[in-house]
Amino acid sequence: MTSFIVYACPVGPLAEQIETYLKESRRRYGPNAAHAYMPHCTLTGFFQDEKRALPGYASALESALNRHHNQKTNTSVVVGEMVFREDWHGLMLEAEGLKQLIQTFVFLAESPTRLEDLRPKDWLHVSLAYDFLPQDGDRLKQLAIELVDETVPVAWELRLYERDSAQQWTCHCCWPLKRAR
Repeated sequence: MTSFIVYACPVGPLAEQIETYLKESRRRYGPNAAHAYMPHCTLTGFFQDEKRALPGYASALESALNRHHNQKTNTSVVVGEMVFREDWHGLMLEAEGLKQLIQTFVFLAESPTRLEDLRPKDWLHVSLAYDFLPQDGDRLKQLAIELVDETVPVAWELRLYERDSAQQWTCHCCWPLKRAR
């Protein structure tokens, strides 16, 4: 079985700033859980299926996107404030149309070989750091404030990823989403 997941990924200046932050935070304070991923917003939980089911998921995701574009559903992503909790730092996102799109994908994505239901996510965010050492929290926060400006331009892409047993990522499909700003 193969692990698949659907993300919305930032591209452009904001994505570049997040990448710089991740690289610099790892260099200064060591790895935390956010370093295992590219900048992203999780839209589904991981789901397991046979690799041969991939074309069906790609088709369902593209159909969901086209359906929502045809219905003029706003699939833009609005970046909100940066949040710093004791155990998590990140950017809050607003994207109700994107949540609807993922619900449509869940409805359309049928596979007789998938063992569990698809799990759409509704807490939309981009993680900057989590599972970090408590003593690094304030320094990671300061670094994020210095390197990440949540008001810079950003575009978003809807992506279908595979993660293999060696934790290597493969993006199988990618579609641009409407811009919020």
